[in-house]
Amino acid sequence: MSDSATDIVKISPLPELSAEIAEAVEERLEEGDLSAAVDLVGGLHPADIARLVTELGREHAASLTLALPTITGAQVLSELDEAFCADLLAATPTKRVTSLLNELESDDAADVLGQLDETVRQRVLRVLEDREAVRGLLAYGEETAGGIMAAEVVTVLANWTVTEATEEIRRNAENTQDLYVVFVTDPSKHLEGFVTIRRLLLSPAEAIIGDVMRTDVRYVTTDVDQEEVARTMERYDLVSLAVVDDEQRLVGHVAIDDAMDVILEEAEEDYQRLSGITGDEEPTDSVFRITRGRLPWLFLGMLGAVFAGSVIGVYEENIRRASVLAAFIPVVMAMAGNAGIQSSAIIVQGLASGEVWSANMFRRLGKEVLVAIVNGLALAIMMLVVVLLLFGWVATVWSSVVMPVPEPMRLAVTAGLSLFAVIVLAAVIGVATPLMLDRIGVDPALATGPFITTSNDIIGLVVFFMLAATLYLPFV
Repeated sequence: MSDSATDIVKISPLPELSAEIAEAVEERLEEGDLSAAVDLVGGLHPADIARLVTELGREHAASLTLALPTITGAQVLSELDEAFCADLLAATPTKRVTSLLNELESDDAADVLGQLDETVRQRVLRVLEDREAVRGLLAYGEETAGGIMAAEVVTVLANWTVTEATEEIRRNAENTQDLYVVFVTDPSKHLEGFVTIRRLLLSPAEAIIGDVMRTDVRYVTTDVDQEEVARTMERYDLVSLAVVDDEQRLVGHVAIDDAMDVILEEAEEDYQRLSGITGDEEPTDSVFRITRGRLPWLFLGMLGAVFAGSVIGVYEENIRRASVLAAFIPVVMAMAGNAGIQSSAIIVQGLASGEVWSANMFRRLGKEVLVAIVNGLALAIMMLVVVLLLFGWVATVWSSVVMPVPEPMRLAVTAGLSLFAVIVLAAVIGVATPLMLDRIGVDPALATGPFITTSNDIIGLVVFFMLAATLYLPFV
């Protein structure tokens, strides 16, 4: 057996970003040794370098990013938040910015340029290699299919052979980084179908594209919202989605990595709004910007809490007559908020995934109400038992069979009925609010955070005190 047959090539895994590497890079940057810092990150994946850059101060982040080799630097830029990326490039010479953006696909370059100052943007566009495609992408809305698509796309004609199509792919190889399918158009670029790379490889060289292509092509227009684009790709398991203009002419495509970015971005945005944040907060944001995004929601929450406190003040006389009622205020407020958040979160999730639409709106509302009724009954019974046990009045239950209902039992019934009513009402509000917001074109995620919690707190308190005034206080 020859030496070449016995030689084993050992493939070493790529190093991963660690605290030790991050500390070493920061030390080199503090010392002003840029070349040593670049050497330390040389073996890292661009995504890991981007993570490191976001943790550095702005000055060091800019120094490291701009000192990287052009291709690596461009790949790192594509992994960064667009606003942060634009901030790094703001004071960078036009020539260096242009060289970095020339290595990016048109959609990534357009995202970065869209965040730059208008003067800098126009200066870079004048010398950018793919300026026409990037300029066209900048004209679309940032959160539309046109705004996230890549203009680089390989097209072939239906009367071409597989060999001709393969040659076309080779001619466009340098301009197209991610190639999953080849789209078939007529000479005027009107979309007719597509051929997967796998089908091309398995088809005879002399086969006609029109015979091997698929005509059941999914596509969206340039003005479709990016969330709908991501939903379409997820629903139909697409790795590339065609984007056409109003005349059905192919203008680009959305790749699966861009759809994943949208899904992650929307999920983070909805989660932030659930927590009472604006929805666009990034780890790289300044303290001032983060404060500006959170403070309004905290202020609204404070106003809601003050209003809830005023509701308690209205019923101060009731609490004075029966101070035991005060013990149930936290329970009512907590259960109202929790029940509302549960229902609204499910509806918001359904709206985001496309599982909830106008046709099944009332069915989903009815289902949530039924769930709330079952949960409310179960919790009401538990509350009744807990109240009796808590105040040590279990013994009075037996005597109530032959005597008027004692005060402890009335208190337990009042608490149980209040809890049941509050949970059902909170569920209805939690479902109806995001549906109404979605109907009028407002992001339904806004309904899940402080709004639902505060409104249900207030409604829950009113219901509780009204029932207490009817069922309990007259007998105290």
